[in-house]
Amino acid sequence: YPYYEHTAIGYNYRMSNVIAGVVRGQIPHLEEHIAQKKAIYERYKEGFKDLPVQMNPYNTKNSEPNYWLSCLLLEKHALEKTNPIEILETLAEYNAEGRPIWKPMHMQPIYKENPFVTNGTGIDVGKDIFERGLCLPSDNKMTAEQQDIIIALIKKCFE
Repeated sequence: YPYYEHTAIGYNYRMSNVIAGVVRGQIPHLEEHIAQKKAIYERYKEGFKDLPVQMNPYNTKNSEPNYWLSCLLLEKHALEKTNPIEILETLAEYNAEGRPIWKPMHMQPIYKENPFVTNGTGIDVGKDIFERGLCLPSDNKMTAEQQDIIIALIKKCFE
């Protein structure tokens, strides 16, 4: 599936001058954008409440997310019905762009032999999330109707 494979050290994710200019222009609208992103997240969460999935969780006691991405994590037993690639391909058929969750650095070819931190159980949490997760369409210009279509398409993947 199309995701970034880093095969050489030195890959640069620098921000271009053009992108920096766009970001500076958006700063005065930041709170409005966060509110729009939160509404999208909450609509997805409500729309998927009957599916064996969870939206990107966060610690409600100690954090306040910016909701910039709405991500979906399939429960392990749900993989018998569908998987992130099938969902992403279904969305792509309708010209809706979702993406895989970011591939963990320790899974990149250049770092595959390096040690990495686990949660103390030996479980590769990053790999697990990568294999069961996806980023949903979540542009702040997305309408409720467009999001309802995305929700319906994803629900069909579980039938």
